[in-house]
Amino acid sequence: MNTRTPIETPSATVVLSIAFNDDCSCFAVGLNTGFCIFHSETCSLRTARDFNAGVGLVQMMGKANYVGLVGGGRQPKFAANKLIIWDDLKSKAALEISALTPVRGVQLSKEHIVAVLQNSVRVYKFAKPPNLLSAYETANNPWGLCCLSPKRLAFPGRTTGHIQLVELATGSVSIIPAHTSAVKAIQLSPDGELLATASETGTLIRIFATSSCARLAELRRGIDPATIFSLAFNPSGTLLACTSDKSTLHIFDVPHPSKRAGGRQQQNTPFQQQFQQQQTQSQGQNGGPSDGGPGGDGRGKWGILSKIPMMPRMFSDVYSFASAPFEVDDNNGEESSSSGGGGGGVNISGLLPVSESTTLGTTKPPKGVIGWVGEDTLLVVGAGKDARWEKFVVREASDGRRLCVREGWKRYLAGP
Repeated sequence: MNTRTPIETPSATVVLSIAFNDDCSCFAVGLNTGFCIFHSETCSLRTARDFNAGVGLVQMMGKANYVGLVGGGRQPKFAANKLIIWDDLKSKAALEISALTPVRGVQLSKEHIVAVLQNSVRVYKFAKPPNLLSAYETANNPWGLCCLSPKRLAFPGRTTGHIQLVELATGSVSIIPAHTSAVKAIQLSPDGELLATASETGTLIRIFATSSCARLAELRRGIDPATIFSLAFNPSGTLLACTSDKSTLHIFDVPHPSKRAGGRQQQNTPFQQQFQQQQTQSQGQNGGPSDGGPGGDGRGKWGILSKIPMMPRMFSDVYSFASAPFEVDDNNGEESSSSGGGGGGVNISGLLPVSESTTLGTTKPPKGVIGWVGEDTLLVVGAGKDARWEKFVVREASDGRRLCVREGWKRYLAGP
């Protein structure tokens, strides 16, 4: 009888990457065997493609049949420096873009293909063959950070902590000095009017107006450093969700011009005036505004301490008005070989390539990727072997406070 321990156990299906489409109606996952697309609201399988090889990145183009693919995992389907535009209707590659270095991120629209490399971003016209429109140098960007809206493109600048904001129609570039340390997460609101950023420190989230590059708000996730996994605005851009390696989902009010936040009109109301007062005080001194606020708005977390002059700034900062735990298991998956985390939005948040030679999908799998499916309903999706879909709802309690409640969860690789 053979009692020897097998050198390798049979390979299980492992999720290597996660990305929502532009309206978060679907999410796509790259697997060590191919890729799948799920309906977000129900977490039901829409498409499955078995390549018997790994896909490290998958990016949908809305609900169209075109999907951006980059090879990954221990046995990649495609070379690391190739971006494949897959026509799922015909089940074959429609376009191919080759780069000199590995592709770290992908963004797609009907007009543009954006290939994110370790130290540059290349914008192509969606055509056959793809036509290179522009190329931009960036600081080291191993997480492939990049966000695309109908009018704007945002990605790290050439200086650490800076953001480049490109107007797609004119090609004009604005530089936003967002942080002093490296940027770890960026996200544009659905209308492209707001930009949220977080650094590697992970304690503060900053909100900028893309029309003027002015800083509108500074939100505090917490006091201890953390790795930000994902940032996401709700459809109206009035709420921002954040996940980190602290296994906590935070929900913040966002001061979007002329729109409603948390069900309250933001213009010319005490709520908006209080938000602006707090931002002015927290940026210029350590004093804070009055505590409390309508509906649990994240102010007054420290009570009377926020009113005492010369106290540390954390006592007067704006915190999330609601939070909830989400699942972050310690199982890094079959493909894992190092620790890391955090990106933003729809890119490889959680995967941490440590150098240009690191293959996508061979580091810690992404967790906590956020997608809003309604004004007050959002999903948090994780990768790895124990890949989970979790649904959360923001609702008002009987005492007027707003809460974030988990309504359900599912291991989506397990099937119905």
